[in-house]
Amino acid sequence: MKLIYGKQDWKTFERGEENCYLMTNGLGGFSSLTAIGSCGRNDHAVLMACVKSPNHRYNMIHRLEEILIFSPESGHGNNGNHVCGEKGFGNPQPGTRLHISSQDYKPQEAHGPREEEAPADTGEAAAEFGQREEGYLYQTEFSYENYPVWNYLTKGVEIRKTIVLMQGGNGVGISYELRNGSGHEVELDVRPHLQFVPKGASLEKGQQFTVEGKSIISQGKRLYCETNGHFQELPPVYHENLYYAYDACDGRKETGRTLVNHQITFRVASGETGVLEMVYGMTPKLPTLEELLEDISARRENLARQAGFEDGAARLLSVSAGQFISYRASTAKQTILAGFPFFEDWGRDTMIAINGCCLATRQYETAKSILQTFRTYCKKGLMPNLFPEGEEEPGYNTVDAALLFILAVYEYYRRTKDSVFVVSMYDTMAEIIDWYSKGTDYGIKMDADGLIMAGRDYDQVTWMDVRVGDILPTPRHGKPVEINAYWYNALCIMEEFGRFCPEKAKDYSVLAAKVKESFGQFWNEEKGCLKDVLSGTKADDQIRCNQIWAVSLPFSVLSPEREKQVVDVVFQKLYTPYGLRTLDPEDDEFKPRYGGEQLERDLAYHQGTVWVFPLGGYYLAYLKVQGYSEEAKKQVKRQLEGLEAALREGCVGQLPEIYDGENPVSSRGCFAQAWSVGEILRVYDVLREE
Repeated sequence: MKLIYGKQDWKTFERGEENCYLMTNGLGGFSSLTAIGSCGRNDHAVLMACVKSPNHRYNMIHRLEEILIFSPESGHGNNGNHVCGEKGFGNPQPGTRLHISSQDYKPQEAHGPREEEAPADTGEAAAEFGQREEGYLYQTEFSYENYPVWNYLTKGVEIRKTIVLMQGGNGVGISYELRNGSGHEVELDVRPHLQFVPKGASLEKGQQFTVEGKSIISQGKRLYCETNGHFQELPPVYHENLYYAYDACDGRKETGRTLVNHQITFRVASGETGVLEMVYGMTPKLPTLEELLEDISARRENLARQAGFEDGAARLLSVSAGQFISYRASTAKQTILAGFPFFEDWGRDTMIAINGCCLATRQYETAKSILQTFRTYCKKGLMPNLFPEGEEEPGYNTVDAALLFILAVYEYYRRTKDSVFVVSMYDTMAEIIDWYSKGTDYGIKMDADGLIMAGRDYDQVTWMDVRVGDILPTPRHGKPVEINAYWYNALCIMEEFGRFCPEKAKDYSVLAAKVKESFGQFWNEEKGCLKDVLSGTKADDQIRCNQIWAVSLPFSVLSPEREKQVVDVVFQKLYTPYGLRTLDPEDDEFKPRYGGEQLERDLAYHQGTVWVFPLGGYYLAYLKVQGYSEEAKKQVKRQLEGLEAALREGCVGQLPEIYDGENPVSSRGCFAQAWSVGEILRVYDVLREE
């Protein structure tokens, strides 16, 4: 599905930064800029390389500054003249220089005088240096299918820009097709703005850069370049106060610094068409631009073909799901990155996302690789929430990842009937049940009634895990509702899997029956739904989205009548077309908006904020209580049409992490979230079943 945007989508600079693209390289690296080609975040980059997969990432090429110059005489090039404030409409004047790039800068007067001004030999007027670049005024189109494409038109010159990320390596290809009908020779100067710093870090002025031939070296890293343009070294110049509107609104660092030390120049005579090609990468032998374009197109087409969805949105999401799959160097296997641009690979997120991102898309070998990775790190019945990096130990502060692991193995078997794989996983799954029964770390243990208790002190071990100093905005210590639904399902699955390992099998049915009976304690007769937690506090009776998984899971822990009541209450209180609210708006702790400084954001994170991924659980639960009738499927398809609009907002072709709780109109948090995409894909997977 090709998504196309026009000038109405960037009526202002601010509107132009509302949307961005994402390409990932399967190593943890990525490329992401806004629809107008600017950096609206510190973490935006033309090339965010990953030197050790998947989390050791470096912002190598932050952005591209692009200047179009109209020569005074054909063949004589630029004379250094500058028409300050010249707009790109009407007939060009000789020497006119236009930025076709876009980038916002914080006004200089807010920070005092600049330490450095543009050197005279760069041809830039000091008055313009550091001001907002407004190339979006000349931009006519932005589109994204397999890679992003920008079109520009100014003074008779049409420019088509393409960026493509190398797959399985740290490199990026950039091309500019210029069709020159201006009556003058034109020159395009492309100046990469460099950082060579770890993702999220700031470029310091003392950082040294050197140019050797067509390669740039800094911080022990070398970036090679191949181009058919003229590579020209420039005196190094720092560009200050790049402004990141989407960091500023969240209380993150709102300005950045880059360095320019070279440019690539390309000239096209009047009446001619020419194509400038540039490939940057961290290995000496670089592929051609054509090879990069063919590779990414073939990979995405293969993902779509293997997933086999006919619905256009589902097909797009099946390809988008592949963006989260990454190689992990420490295990030499595959993993799932939780979200871009902020998150890494986490156990809980992976075990939720794997069902949609891998199984619903029929990426079965990838799913096996991921599950084998986690089995290796199982410890005291727990799966790692954070993987080890370097000499660090894994973090195991999650109660749900291990239970979700058993559910993922079951979903894998349900689709593949691969009993050999189940046998290979059986000991690990049995170990999880044993440790949860007798008790393990973080207060995780089975109570006398068969239900699982979790959390203690300041340990937050469910997905509502925010802690702000001594503040626990969503304290769920006790017996969380979804954890015990997972627990019951894990017991039922182990009972079913016992036939594959009769010599090791235990009778899990008795405990499962006890859990099902005890689960009745969660029923809130007054509200006609499930309590969120059994803790003896007011948190018990808060209406939250966690109860939906007690209905959507394969083994029912509730009666059909109560399942339907839960679905009805969740729809009435928590449902929005873009996700489920995490708290009933009528609750006095409800936070209507997510944003501001980190403390403000954290206090709202699970207190009403809309999350996309539970919406998958809601639709699966609704279909279940309606008996998967054709009418129910039609209803869900109609509702999913509203979600298709979200694929055009925020990150193109992706689903975000969250939205505001009161009025979910703009995406927040990570602009691309693995479990958001995965859980909606699970719904599409069920809808295509006969």
